[in-house]
Amino acid sequence: MENMIAFCGLACHECLTFLATKANDDKKRSEVAEIWSKQFNVVLKAEDINCDGCMQDSGQLFGHCHTCEIRKCGMGKQVENCAYCSDYVCEKLTHLFTMMPDAKKRLDEIKASA
Repeated sequence: MENMIAFCGLACHECLTFLATKANDDKKRSEVAEIWSKQFNVVLKAEDINCDGCMQDSGQLFGHCHTCEIRKCGMGKQVENCAYCSDYVCEKLTHLFTMMPDAKKRLDEIKASA
């Protein structure tokens, strides 16, 4: 499986929703919905757990991807991910990085090698 890195630095190939979608596994979808509902204090159902990766223009997207400001910005600037943006690190990423420091580390590594 391709190591797709989302605009924000999340590794799609490690994402539980992405993996459940690629496996077309309803049991995994139910498990992810339960885990994420508790973790993020939201109500998710198995049918909410579908995503082909936010880098796609079409296909299945996880609900938040439709409104994600980071995704909108990256698509608008037509960058591979935020590490390739001249404005990296911007305020859109700051909050996400506090919750997901691995995403920042990943983008920092990409930026350093670009």
